[in-house]
Amino acid sequence: MRMKTLLAAAAALVLTATGAQAQALRVFVGGAATQPVREAGAEFTRRTGKALDIVSDTTGSLQKRLRAGEKADVVVITAPAVDALQQEKLVLVPGRVDLARGLIGVAVKTGAKAPDLSSEASVKAALLAAKSVSYVDPKAGGTSGAFFEGQMARMGIAEAMKPKVVYRGQGSEVAAAVAAGEAELGITFTSELTPNPGIRVAGTLPAPIQLPTVYTAAVAASTTDLAASQALVDVLKGPAGIAALRKAGLDVLVK
Repeated sequence: MRMKTLLAAAAALVLTATGAQAQALRVFVGGAATQPVREAGAEFTRRTGKALDIVSDTTGSLQKRLRAGEKADVVVITAPAVDALQQEKLVLVPGRVDLARGLIGVAVKTGAKAPDLSSEASVKAALLAAKSVSYVDPKAGGTSGAFFEGQMARMGIAEAMKPKVVYRGQGSEVAAAVAAGEAELGITFTSELTPNPGIRVAGTLPAPIQLPTVYTAAVAASTTDLAASQALVDVLKGPAGIAALRKAGLDVLVK
């Protein structure tokens, strides 16, 4: 009898966990916005009791997943990507909001000398002098990596840099490569660099080779809980979201 009772209790726990997971909102988040979405999302869960299943990846990869039929409730990715998904009717127009603007930064290992980032010429010299440089592989769909690789080509140093490149799949992995000594410099959005131990942000790329990038929140057309999805977007653009975005070093756009 006792064994039957224990088995019944275990089954009830499994069903409860399964139900809770089924009710979680699935949120697709681009790397640069991941940390603030996690922090503001925790506040959303405290208020509503609604759990979040946060999927962090490059914007390009998340677009592909939505186009392939993968389901999400809310997306927080770059504004041009949301524009494209809106045209394809994969996100809803009402409730869309531009949250913040990110800048590409340069990280070095804690204690290492910071490179001169004051001009395009000084960055070019720093890259050529570096033993290794890590950034997100453009093939992974990363916004910063594709842009940065294009800028190296424009500056005429792409071939010289090829042996030094340490590709990674996401910005957090770029930071980890610098912290582990696998790369001397890490190039990605500052908000992807700042949460990671063992590194420091030396600064941002100068204007001529910078890519100010707006991150936008929108409700996915595939959502199964429109009210909760819109409520999450409201939290992201509210005080909790604004505080988390600022903490991550992003330039807040919502008022």
